Amino acid sequence: MKDFDFLVVGAGLFGATFARRAADCGMRSLVIDRREHVSGNCFTESVDGIDVHRYGPHIFHTASDRVWAFVRRFGEFNKYQHRGRVSYKGRLYSFPINLATLRQVWGVESAAEARERIATERVAIERPKSMKDWLLSQVGEELYEMFFRGYTLKQWGQDPANLPAEIARRIPIRMTENDRYFKDSSVHEGIPVEGYTNLVASILDAPQIRVELGVDYFSHREQLSRQARRVVFSGKIDQYFGYERGRLAYRSLRFDDERLQGDYQSVAIVNYTDEAVPFTRITEHKHFAPSSVNHTIVTREYSMPHDRCNEPYYPVRDAANNAVLAQYEKLAGGTSVVFGGRLASYRYLDMDQVIAQAIRKADSAMEGSLGRTLTTRV
Repeated sequence: MKDFDFLVVGAGLFGATFARRAADCGMRSLVIDRREHVSGNCFTESVDGIDVHRYGPHIFHTASDRVWAFVRRFGEFNKYQHRGRVSYKGRLYSFPINLATLRQVWGVESAAEARERIATERVAIERPKSMKDWLLSQVGEELYEMFFRGYTLKQWGQDPANLPAEIARRIPIRMTENDRYFKDSSVHEGIPVEGYTNLVASILDAPQIRVELGVDYFSHREQLSRQARRVVFSGKIDQYFGYERGRLAYRSLRFDDERLQGDYQSVAIVNYTDEAVPFTRITEHKHFAPSSVNHTIVTREYSMPHDRCNEPYYPVRDAANNAVLAQYEKLAGGTSVVFGGRLASYRYLDMDQVIAQAIRKADSAMEGSLGRTLTTRV
């Protein structure tokens, strides 16, 4: 007899949510992670009174009332609202592009004037296929150069002309004064008051869940799999299948921290869009929450190719990788394994999308065993 209903590989948001949903239905999960902490890339730790986002900044936002209710079961959120800033050639600009940005760049005063100027700047491209084409068709050459080209070259290691348009379509462009980064004006948004690590630990805190850290699934695959009826996998889908259809490309990151006195940039995140500046952004962690400390910790973020010595962060969803992914998805369909999360889905997913996906997949996986329908729209 199996000790667990599910072996959950990965203690990030996907794995934790799946295991908790199963626990709420009376089913047992063994959750493992090769790292020595839970919460995956959302990991935060307190350093000299400041919650530091160790694997890059994470801002929780969702338009789903059900997802919002789920996370608030396990922790309180502050009221942080993200308003981006871009540094280009030594000057700060409001971002995403909005009326304030266009006032800074062109001196326009009204939405009507901004729309008229944008219309003259746009490049007529009937069917934009690349990221570059789509951006030129939306904002024109000058804004493309200022805000997108250099940043994309650093972030993705490729010219925007070689990347799919979908990468840019998630970036809002507004003709209003609304400078909030996330599109939905009714969005639930904030940062866990006690940090993401404590939030995920609370999600995993149930009698039906056992967590083992520092455990490499691939080193003990057969032994671990024998303990559960089904495997839930949130790692790299190509690695699960031994790279037999080839390796999928990812971008990785390097983080350099610096402790300083006072305040460094007055906002949480500033993106650096100059190609000549080697890092992509600077995060000043104390601005995610009210803080009375008189020092600060800033993190410079550098993008690089993923290899066997660093962590995968962003899937490179170009045509060649999508073709390889299709082969792995076909292999996955022939197994009983539940694949989910950013790496196993090979998709850029926001945190709320990961949670919603985990709830749906957990409900689907349990329905046969419980003999009733669980799936609820999220």
